[in-house]
Amino acid sequence: MCIQCSVGAEGVNMKSDVRIVQAALNQALSPEKPLVVDGLIGPATISVIDAFQRGAVGLNRPDGRVDPNGRTLRTLKDLQPKAFSSDCLAAVMPTAPLSKIETYYPLMQSASEQDESVSGARRLAHFLAQIGHESLSLYYTEELASGKAYEGRSDLGNTEPGDGVRFKGRGLIQLTGRYNYEKYAEYAGIDTSQPDWPELLSTPEHALKVSLWFWDTRHLQEKADQDDLLGITRRVNGGYNGLSDRQAYLQRAKFFLE
Repeated sequence: MCIQCSVGAEGVNMKSDVRIVQAALNQALSPEKPLVVDGLIGPATISVIDAFQRGAVGLNRPDGRVDPNGRTLRTLKDLQPKAFSSDCLAAVMPTAPLSKIETYYPLMQSASEQDESVSGARRLAHFLAQIGHESLSLYYTEELASGKAYEGRSDLGNTEPGDGVRFKGRGLIQLTGRYNYEKYAEYAGIDTSQPDWPELLSTPEHALKVSLWFWDTRHLQEKADQDDLLGITRRVNGGYNGLSDRQAYLQRAKFFLE
């Protein structure tokens, strides 16, 4: 299942697991006052777990705890509306500040409705898994390294002095190199003479949009339809770095979407 350890009364209460349970409870119960999906265990979350166990699970003696392979988690899974929501995004991206969720959710919701390459539960789940790993849960949209290592890389179109730094990795799935930047600018209708080019790709709107462009132009939706995590990871990463982490992101996304 998608939590690693127990959540609730006398549970291990890893922050990422607590966020998943909080989001799942909100979506299963649609309470008048939803839990804050912050990963912090407290009386409010334990009380809702207890009430869920009494009602939906049918336990006479609820323990206020959700276990990784337990009946409570299975019931939570069964009662998910299978829809993308801000709570879903917060649970899938376990270390993302809530401010990042508030910024990216409307952009991603719009994309999930309008962009065929990420429409449908399976495609969206795989997309979320890859951007989650690549950006460390929506935290990074620009490569930490200076980009000097890309200097003179003609295979990336870096033919001018300073191109390596200027066109270093940006986006939730990082785009690298003059050639790729120019291709994206052509697609997005960006005036590359504007002062904030190419740093523009680090902004939330373009960080997501360039990742969607990469996803579509590499036909990764076809790999997603086949549930081919290995194939997608190879095209995104060039290898299989971080595969177990990508798998964990995918499991969380599927818990809510499928």
